[in-house]
Amino acid sequence: MPDTTGYDVTAIRGDFPILARQVGDRQVVYLDSANTSQKPQVVIDALSDYYSHHNANVARAMHTLGMEATGAFEAARQKVATFIGAARPEEVIFTKNASEALNLAARTLGEGLAAGDEIVISVMEHHSNIVPWQLVAERTGAVLRWYDITSDGLLDLDKAEAENLINERTKVVSITAVSNVLGTVNPVADIAAKAHAVGAVMVVDAAQAAPHATVDVAALGADLLAFTGHKMLGPTGIGVLWGRYDLLAELPPFLGGGEMIKVVKMTGSTFAAPPHRFEAGTPPIAQAVGLGAAIDYLNEIGLENIATHEERLTAYTMTRLSRVPGLRILGPKDPTLRRGAFAFSLTTADGTEVHPHDVMQLLDSRGIAVRGGHHCARPLHERLGLAASTRASVYLYTTTSEIDELAHGLGWVAEFFGGKL
Repeated sequence: MPDTTGYDVTAIRGDFPILARQVGDRQVVYLDSANTSQKPQVVIDALSDYYSHHNANVARAMHTLGMEATGAFEAARQKVATFIGAARPEEVIFTKNASEALNLAARTLGEGLAAGDEIVISVMEHHSNIVPWQLVAERTGAVLRWYDITSDGLLDLDKAEAENLINERTKVVSITAVSNVLGTVNPVADIAAKAHAVGAVMVVDAAQAAPHATVDVAALGADLLAFTGHKMLGPTGIGVLWGRYDLLAELPPFLGGGEMIKVVKMTGSTFAAPPHRFEAGTPPIAQAVGLGAAIDYLNEIGLENIATHEERLTAYTMTRLSRVPGLRILGPKDPTLRRGAFAFSLTTADGTEVHPHDVMQLLDSRGIAVRGGHHCARPLHERLGLAASTRASVYLYTTTSEIDELAHGLGWVAEFFGGKL
């Protein structure tokens, strides 16, 4: 399918050194960006430049290198704030990943919960947005409740309404903006309005949303929002928790240590204002600089252009994979209701289901990188009656020809396990 939108995916691919490499004698086909994205040369260069010319600790050393490092770190915070529509940079907390950001949210919000309070999540959440809330419920006596899904992989809003899921006992609602398995785009703003109507705090897991389209924290109705750098062209080791400043100012510290304090005495301590209250110790400085470079790169291409490219890819992938005999795509059938993550099962002509790890391994022998397993969403797979699935995922550098390679590869895998090869 030729691209008539002016989006030059070939030029974009040239910015990513790893996409030129081979696996064995085949060109790599990277379809695992929902797991982690590849990095453009400008991000790699930003990391190298920081370590080569500006490396020092932040907010401590007042020498030239220290001031340069602090300036670069805080400039990255400002870039993140602008990227998500935050009111001020002090609302941006740097963590090591989205999992830590969600744990920070759960731990600090959990300090205000009591027995009988309710926390609402969904069955399609990543483990990072399930386990921290389970721990809070165990510690406080709060009750964990969740949205179910429909047969099409959408949140079952009618069932939730019938069960009065969000009610006067609800204190926290924490929902993923986009499912990392089903690709489902959830109605976060509508859910946030329901949460706020009963006085609950709205937490959003945007790990699969922020890399792919514009995220506006105000438009979403979020009170806290988490995402990670490594899924949006940035380095590993850097995540973000954004929060409304007035809410952050009320929350207790998450970790204790250097830089998160005002005064420490042997008889007690007082704590810094946000965001530093939540950034104990030496933060991920170089990683923040790299994330800032990734945001610059995404802004240069344009989130709207990336979203349009991925919408076309999603529609193409749904159509192309539907032609593979024995393949069942999980999640919404309507491509406009999902983003570019495609989990599926594969069955041979004789009715044998091919294990996702076998699918993954055989595709890898053809240079095609996908993921097999439960994708840190075991409750969702259990709800779907599956132990695991195979997942292909696309991003700004993915081409339709790579989707064709995937479809051909899956046909070959089915024939291999069906005894036709």
